[in-house]
Amino acid sequence: MTDPAPTTTRREVRSEIVDGSVLLPVSRRPPLTEYLAQLWQRRHFIRADARARVVSGTRGALLGTAWLVLRPVLDASVYLIIFGLVLKADRGIENFLGYLVIGTFMFQFTARSVSSGAQSVIAGRTLMKAFAFPRASLPIAAVVRETVSYLPVLVAMVCVVLVLPPGPDLSWRWLLVPFVLGLQVLLALGLALLLARPVTRVPDLQHLIGMGTRFWLYGSAVFFSYERFIDHPGILRVIELNPMFQVLDITRDCLLYGVTPHAGAWLTLGLWAVGTCGIGMVVFWRGEDRYGAL
Repeated sequence: MTDPAPTTTRREVRSEIVDGSVLLPVSRRPPLTEYLAQLWQRRHFIRADARARVVSGTRGALLGTAWLVLRPVLDASVYLIIFGLVLKADRGIENFLGYLVIGTFMFQFTARSVSSGAQSVIAGRTLMKAFAFPRASLPIAAVVRETVSYLPVLVAMVCVVLVLPPGPDLSWRWLLVPFVLGLQVLLALGLALLLARPVTRVPDLQHLIGMGTRFWLYGSAVFFSYERFIDHPGILRVIELNPMFQVLDITRDCLLYGVTPHAGAWLTLGLWAVGTCGIGMVVFWRGEDRYGAL
């Protein structure tokens, strides 16, 4: 007796017609207004990512997050020995210790933000291949991360300024410091966005950014005053156009000397911060459709 032949079940195959005119490439560049709206929708992710990376960034060190404060303190100590004791650059500067601490702590924040933001797209290759999101989230998250890290450093800076002799001039002008910090963050974000696009195409530019930051350090009156070495009004005016010089000068006037910063300083810093941030966003956005090919 033979087994019956197996029966074959036929499955019905259906085809659907898809209108290809409504399909868009994943890595397309949306209009700028839509792009900004997408960034705003991802603000919670940017904030959570920044906080998580702050903790993980110092987890392997013995002192952990204490290095966020110790690093600028050690740098300020080195500059104090070289420029204060050896080169005598403190002559003519009132409250040189506070002057040096403010310059060192605040400049390091900008330098770290610009460096991290410029390298953020390269560092986020794996994330870009796995998810579709506006790539500007990466440099923005890097600057937010540095800002979160900077908050305890800022508190430490104020405490050091209060303790070091001869002490600051306490006044209502301390309330102006948060506005300076806001403009400083905008400036750092704009530079990060502006540099992230060329660094993505030519990674070797990361080394040039480090060299440029060192020149910027010496050009921002971090540990000495230009009035002692330069008496040409035209050159001094060029120095005053440096946005980081204005950040440090305004902060020192408010925290150390009890002097109200003049309107020209605020205008110069405001134009730099808003202009750099706006131009940086546009420059980065125009390369949006190329970052996915990394």
